[in-house]
Amino acid sequence: MTRQSTKRRAFAPVAVGVAVFTVLAAGPVPAFADPEVNEKDVDGELQEAIEEYLDAKETLETTDDRQDKIKSEIADSKKQVKRLGIQAGDFAAAAYTSGGDLRASTIVLTAGSPRTAIQTLALVSYLGEQTGAKIDELTEAREDLEAEKKSLSDEKDKAEKALGKLESARDKAARAVASGGGNSAQGPSASDAPAAEPAPAGLSGGCTEDDPTPADGCLTPRTLHALEQAQIAGFQRYVSCYRGGGNGEHPQGRACDFSAEPGGFGGDATGAAKAYGDNLAAWLVDNADALGVMYVIWYRQFWDPSQGWTTYSGGGGPSGAHTNHVHLSMV
Repeated sequence: MTRQSTKRRAFAPVAVGVAVFTVLAAGPVPAFADPEVNEKDVDGELQEAIEEYLDAKETLETTDDRQDKIKSEIADSKKQVKRLGIQAGDFAAAAYTSGGDLRASTIVLTAGSPRTAIQTLALVSYLGEQTGAKIDELTEAREDLEAEKKSLSDEKDKAEKALGKLESARDKAARAVASGGGNSAQGPSASDAPAAEPAPAGLSGGCTEDDPTPADGCLTPRTLHALEQAQIAGFQRYVSCYRGGGNGEHPQGRACDFSAEPGGFGGDATGAAKAYGDNLAAWLVDNADALGVMYVIWYRQFWDPSQGWTTYSGGGGPSGAHTNHVHLSMV
């Protein structure tokens, strides 16, 4: 398997009319101090978990490819055996009609000479023997392939179980980073950020999962998945999700605020912090379908699937205007 990054477009705010989304705006968010977390250890554990997961995934895909190839080879060998079986029947019939005194005499008479008749009988016998040998060879090869197929099936079962455990370990490491680690992370560029893994089919439910961020509330399974995927992709600066009271998705565990600055929410993001927010916003939009994103707010701009980016006016300083954090709301 070739590990390729899915290319992302850079965030580019556009002004399409003047739309006021006061109801959807997240309220002012207080700044948080940089948590006391051993970032190197936490980040290292996540990176190691990601590598182990990708290696296991590659092993499983290799096994799948080999299984597909074996299935094709078995099907081909069955066709060849069937075809040669028909030929063997024809040779057997020819050999039978050439046997016995009367039939031998007939061949001699029709062949033109005894020498030609003997050559004809020898050829029929030879072809029959060769066909039979080829059938035996193909049958044996097919049996070997069937045995390998069974062995690979057992191997695949083990690989799938191992992959599941490593995926859980990876996600656990991602939640550990979300709890406060990774604040020094620069984040990937828009073109380097890997694509998000789609939310598992049927993933829904209420606010049932523990919120790993310092907000320490609850999240929906879909929101937790999106948070983990963002961390895995490399967007590992400060995050706060659950917030009780008020309107919007935060109290429902369906929203997260991703700080643009390394240490928490501050003033208007500029320079590297602005670039980090641009890249994260672009990544969330590009992966909206896979994750189940309802809308994104960043730097006085609002995005939803129905209209793309439009002007946003939230007020309330950097937090209300979302110039210090990227807001994510999930369906």
